[in-house]
Amino acid sequence: MRHVEKSRKTKETDIKIIFDPDVYGPVNISTGIAFMDHMLNAFAKHGGFELSVEAKGDLEVDVHHTIEDIGIVLGEAVKESVGDGAGIRRFADVTVPMDESRAAAALDISGRGYLVMDGAFTGISTGNIPNDLFEHFFYSFCTHAGITAHIIFSGVNDHHKIEAMFKAFGIALSKAIHVRHGCHDVPSTKGML
Repeated sequence: MRHVEKSRKTKETDIKIIFDPDVYGPVNISTGIAFMDHMLNAFAKHGGFELSVEAKGDLEVDVHHTIEDIGIVLGEAVKESVGDGAGIRRFADVTVPMDESRAAAALDISGRGYLVMDGAFTGISTGNIPNDLFEHFFYSFCTHAGITAHIIFSGVNDHHKIEAMFKAFGIALSKAIHVRHGCHDVPSTKGML
């Protein structure tokens, strides 16, 4: 069973996350940031896993600390859920269209956190979140989960681009951490991730 509960409390945020890749739902998201709730719901729903995120942050300052720390704690939860990686597929890539936009996410559950993000936003913010924070969220997530990720996106509408990104990442993550029936090997020529 890969059910994980993680938390992190600082002077800026208080984050509690439940993640289970082997259970479909429920999804309960409460970050105090409506657009982030929407994106994390899309991520979990299309990834097909249980996710609960309860975040309280210094939103009177801005949304940066809360979004960054959600990425950190979610990454830690995914890393703990994967464990030594025995039996997982490890690699996955998915392209998701959303109207005029599309996003592709290619993931390697390698133990090495790295992010390449390629695409451009039309505006400076979406849903009251500065658009550069979405890259920072995925960077925080990937570096703490030990995931190498390439996210490529294009389109016109920033909402559509970002939502396609979260959906593609969720689906790719679900595929990459799926445990293959009867496989107990760690998917690495080194014998460890």
